[in-house]
Amino acid sequence: MSLLPGDGRLTATSFAVVMGLTYNFVPFMTLPIYASLERLDLRYVEAGQDLYAGPWTTFRTITWPLSLPGVVAGTLLTFIPASGDYVNAALLGTSRTQMVGNVIESRFFRVVDYPTAAALSFILMATILALVYVYVRRSGTDELV
Repeated sequence: MSLLPGDGRLTATSFAVVMGLTYNFVPFMTLPIYASLERLDLRYVEAGQDLYAGPWTTFRTITWPLSLPGVVAGTLLTFIPASGDYVNAALLGTSRTQMVGNVIESRFFRVVDYPTAAALSFILMATILALVYVYVRRSGTDELV
């Protein structure tokens, strides 16, 4: 199944929603990574090159582990607001575009079913907290830039 419809339309598609989310949340990913790479001591990279490590080996063994706190912070700063975002799907998608934020917004404003909207919001929050806890524990870093 293609993200773009056969008629060549770009708006009112799932692809447009994904591109809108990407456009909105790229700064939240790049700034922590930039801050983490800015603090990187280039003597480590130079030492890896002096020991005849190739560019890929230098990146994999030196740059990536030292920039991991920025990657973890960036993914958290991106995932948390994107998981509840409903504006992009409402503006760039169709009424059939279903995201968790859209369902909660619909239950709250259109259906006026406050208990269900609150329950869905709580479930979303608990799921995000559980995923963040597991992600931070598995990443092996305590420092988040």
